[in-house]
Formats: sequence, structure tokens, C-alpha cells
Amino acid sequence: MPAVVRLLSYNVRSLRDDTAALARVIRACAPDVVAVQEAPRFAGWRRRALRLGRATGLLYVSGGAPTCGTMIMTTLRPTVERVAEVTLPYTPGLHRRGLACAVLRFGAGARLAVVSCHLGLRAGERRRHAPLVRERLAELGAPAAVLAGDLNEPPRGAAFRQLTRDLTDGWAAAPRGGEHTYPATGAVSRIDAVLATERVTVQECGVPLGHPGVTEHDLRAASDHLPVLATLRVP
Repeated sequence: MPAVVRLLSYNVRSLRDDTAALARVIRACAPDVVAVQEAPRFAGWRRRALRLGRATGLLYVSGGAPTCGTMIMTTLRPTVERVAEVTLPYTPGLHRRGLACAVLRFGAGARLAVVSCHLGLRAGERRRHAPLVRERLAELGAPAAVLAGDLNEPPRGAAFRQLTRDLTDGWAAAPRGGEHTYPATGAVSRIDAVLATERVTVQECGVPLGHPGVTEHDLRAASDHLPVLATLRVP
């Protein structure tokens, strides 16, 4: 049986902003899966991730400090079949990048691979890392797969275009809500995205502006990025 999965991608800026507002946004979106960027990664990161989970009804699956701030959390709905934590090649002088990965099963047979990704600030590094990210997504072994994260560049960027050669850009396929994700106050750029393999049908995707229970005040207060909420049909 196919499954309809709600996935939220969210750069939470290391929980440095209004965490109560952040929790309200996440709960209102009611995601099955959350791909987090800039998750807690220094001393006490597990405790802080657990606190976020308690506030949102989510469970930690993978990532955090081992993946340099990318993380995956889920509800109790999916069964976690496999997790992987990957670090990407280090660029001297820059923040190290990593990928939080999981293969999730919904119901009897709908399997979805999820990778939470946060590409770097320099275009050259993003171009080098993009094909490696795509390789890791394929290595998870689930034909239905999603890459979600902060790509640090808009769709015309070289790394973004590399990734969408064979991945569907959720907003371009089925826009719903807002387009731009950064900055949270007066967003003018779409640098956060949900990208899917052809086995995944994107039913809708976008910033949850106007979503029941999501207020503009909370979106501005929760982080410097706006989240991307996608509804996906997984065969």
C-alpha cells in the first residue's frame, strides 16, 4: 500500500532563537519526519535534542554532533530500518559538513530514504559536495528517496542544478504556501528545498504560510530560516 508522508525541512539555527515558537510551528505542521539543519552539535547536544523532541512529540533518529548539525527526527509512525551518519570532505577553514540519513518504513511496505543536508557557504565546496550527497542518497538503497535541507543557494545555483538533474524540486513540482525561505523576516531567497526521486510523488511543497496553527510571528521568532513542508506519496 502507498503511504502519504508529511516531511518538514527546517534550519533551526542551533536552537538559539525562540524554542517555544519553534515547537509550535513544528507541532502545527504535524510532520511524520523532520529533517533538521543546524541542530545542536556541541556539549550537551543530546540533551537539547531530547528537549526538542519532548516539546514536539518527535523522536531522535540520526545525526546531531556526528554529522556536524544535520539531524533526522520522526514520530512513532515509521519503523526505522537503517540509519547512516556521513561526513563530507573537509575544506580547511570552513565548518565541516555532514549528512544525517535514514531508511523509514511506513505500514507494510512503503519505504522512504531520507537525507538531511546542509551545504556550505562557498560555491566551490557546494559544487564538490553535491554529487557526493547524491551518491549517499542512492547508497541507502530505497528507490523512493528524499533529500531535504539548506542548500545555501537558490535554484539557479550550480549545486542546486546538479542535484535537480535527476531529483524533482518539490516547490517547482507542486507549490503550496510560500516560496522563499531566507531570511525569516522578509524572505527573498529560496535556499531550502525538498528534492525527491521519481518514485516519490510530491503532492504539495512550500513554506507553511497560512497553515492552520502556524503564525507569522512564530515563523519569524523560531529561526532565521523558514521551514519547508512537503506532502509526499510513497509507493
